[in-house]
Amino acid sequence: MSSTSRPAASLWITAGLFILLGLLLVIGGAWLLRYGGSPYYLMAGLAVVFTGWLAWHGRRLALGVYALVLLGTVLWSVWEVRFDWWQLVPRVAVWLALGLWLLLPWVSRRLVVTDARPALRWADRTWLLWGAMGVTAVIGVLAYFTDYYTLKGEVPEASMAAAAVSDDTGTPPGDWPAYGRSGYGNRFAPAAQITPANVAKLQVAWTFHTGDLKGPDDPSEIANEVTPLKANGKLYICTPHNIVIALDPDSGKELWRFDPKINRDAKNYQHMICRGVAYYDSGAYAMKAAADGSAANSLPEPPKPTPKGAVAAESIHFDSCPRRIFAPTADATIVAINADNGEPCTDFGNHGAIGLYQGMSMTQRGFLNPTSPPVVTRHVLIVSAGVTDNDSTDEPSGVIRGYDITTGRLLWNWDAAAPSETAPLQPGQTYKRNSPNSWSVSSVDEKLGLVYIPMGNQTPDMWGGDRYPEGERFNSAIVALDIATGKLRWVYQTVHHDLWDMDIGGQPSLVDIDTSNGKTPALVASTKRGDIYVLDRRDGKLLVPAPEKPVPQGAAEGDHTSPTQPFSELSFKPERVLRESDMWGTNPFDQLMCRIKFKRLRYDGIFTPPSEQGSLVYPGNYGVFDWGGVAVDPARQLIIGNPNYMAFVSKLYTRSQEEAKMAKKGGTGSEHGLQPMTGTPFAVELTPLLSPLGIPCQAPPWGYVAAVDLKMMRKVWMHKNGTVVDNAPLPIPLPLGVPSLGGLITTGGGVAFMGASLDDYLRAYDVRTGKKLWESRLPAGGQATPMSYVSDKTGRQYVVIMAGGHGSLGTRMGDALVAYALPAEDAAKH
Repeated sequence: MSSTSRPAASLWITAGLFILLGLLLVIGGAWLLRYGGSPYYLMAGLAVVFTGWLAWHGRRLALGVYALVLLGTVLWSVWEVRFDWWQLVPRVAVWLALGLWLLLPWVSRRLVVTDARPALRWADRTWLLWGAMGVTAVIGVLAYFTDYYTLKGEVPEASMAAAAVSDDTGTPPGDWPAYGRSGYGNRFAPAAQITPANVAKLQVAWTFHTGDLKGPDDPSEIANEVTPLKANGKLYICTPHNIVIALDPDSGKELWRFDPKINRDAKNYQHMICRGVAYYDSGAYAMKAAADGSAANSLPEPPKPTPKGAVAAESIHFDSCPRRIFAPTADATIVAINADNGEPCTDFGNHGAIGLYQGMSMTQRGFLNPTSPPVVTRHVLIVSAGVTDNDSTDEPSGVIRGYDITTGRLLWNWDAAAPSETAPLQPGQTYKRNSPNSWSVSSVDEKLGLVYIPMGNQTPDMWGGDRYPEGERFNSAIVALDIATGKLRWVYQTVHHDLWDMDIGGQPSLVDIDTSNGKTPALVASTKRGDIYVLDRRDGKLLVPAPEKPVPQGAAEGDHTSPTQPFSELSFKPERVLRESDMWGTNPFDQLMCRIKFKRLRYDGIFTPPSEQGSLVYPGNYGVFDWGGVAVDPARQLIIGNPNYMAFVSKLYTRSQEEAKMAKKGGTGSEHGLQPMTGTPFAVELTPLLSPLGIPCQAPPWGYVAAVDLKMMRKVWMHKNGTVVDNAPLPIPLPLGVPSLGGLITTGGGVAFMGASLDDYLRAYDVRTGKKLWESRLPAGGQATPMSYVSDKTGRQYVVIMAGGHGSLGTRMGDALVAYALPAEDAAKH
């Protein structure tokens, strides 16, 4: 073909495609190189453009040049990511397809030899490109069968054979009367009817629809995160709008419903979430006290002055509400409901409710929001609440309060900004504004007389230049308080001067660990940063070392960083820092943009401070472990958890920049996007690190299920968990391992259950090996922690999960509570 003649249509289409794609690589590659990134993209782009130019001129040399591009890309890819299938695919797939296009007859046969020089004759043959494609295919096959991410292992047979043990709380074995099943928060159901051998036979037993769905004015951060309770022969749940419902455990039939009728004007609500309610049975506590005389049950009764001749308020209350549900509401109240019939316990607090704005000087609706259930003990109801993250430095106090569980009278208050002042406020006094808060679920050991509070931070999270000096040691800490008095007994801080929202989202789990010295009463705290802290729950001393190590410095103007942080030797934190080569994408161009994003950010590893440049936060503020916590099998001495790995970006803006950005894009009602942090020098924008197509920039896996042997304090197994079927443009269940938000439970039968992942499934796992045994498609996102109980009537074991979705995560919204059980004939065999 003459270089001046017009090419055939197939050639000019080919040439145009190659030149366009090559120019995109050249432009992006030069941009990346400017930030010190890989030169591959620029070099490959030039070669692809040259291939297109040769095709335009009909020169067969295009085949040889492109073969070198493909071979070079494959070798570079293996050098960067080894034989990691899911990292090789976006690097190579597009170029493999284009190589195949060049070899199609209507393209390759129109390319002619125009240069007879022997030195270039080798490049005029199709075999070179076929060879390059063959090498690519062989490497692809090797990569497909290579797994760098699975930790295969088995729990020792002796541990698996261990007999079920009591958690020492007196919880009936078939019930689930507290958020984590008991005050110990270990999410372990001793029921053993469902086993690895029969779990595949699980089927839907019943489904209940609450009818409480997202409204047009609700915030984006609306979610059904409830873990049901089973007690008093009933199931108890709450909905995002704080409606409390009692159900029949065998049929799912509604028994009663209580609507606190919260103000639903959501313009000030950051969240509309209810993770659960609390259950109290005065008769059960009285029986336990008579049976064991535990320390908690011998606590002195709080004084209740009663006029001469009058009947004690406690007696009236017990007669009218001997069993009750305590439920949090979004408009900052705790309501007490008769667990038998759903009527308000009117002699508790103010006609059945206590208002949490009492004693607050900042009372704007929506800024104080208890999304988690309170803690129930024999005499004291212990209540905490979250505040609006990153809005301002002028928000309600994070005070923890203890109320008389029979009357709702305030007994004590513990404020991290004034930790020694626990006496109830006098009239006219107020708590310190904006002190550190606790938004998650606390645990309790009534024998020791201690409640264990997982602390959040003094907001805002990303700038702390003016935090209370008294409260600094309680941010992102486990705090042990005396149940009777609220006095501080011990504190252990997991992050010093937290600027990353790496607080303790999950309920601490209490377990007696087998050691060479016998049983040691321990507390296991999972954290967003991935470290698991194991403490002696009597005094807060570490049972697993957590040495202080230097961390990156250089905080924003007016702020500072801690020179060191404690790093637990039991950890799921990322094994290494992210690198440019860890950036991912569905194709080379998506990946190139992720690399540019990465190189433009400040990143010095974990604990890189927030910055105006924009800092990479990894693990991100959703955490390795969040509010789902971990499950602990006290008999087998196992931790089962769902670690996640997603990078986020934290970028600070000065006030003038914030105002311009707000005017352009508007504000945000969620924890992501631009957050004002009013009262500080900066606003902050929090976003996941995503590609232009909206997928994570960092390579998968992003989510796992894993186990730890508590006797050895080491990981036993760890497997990727979940698919992208509900998140990818095409509904293909690629097993990449996806993030999860929610928790697991484990059972006496040796089976663990989890929904939580971003695909809509409930799954069962063999706790011995971590093998997935069963899965069931849910009608909506299962971003909740399941539970399990045994029917009082039939002895049938149920597993129940709320499938209601999560607004912020974009999972399918719904209102379905789904119960699973073995067929009646199989259940009868056990």
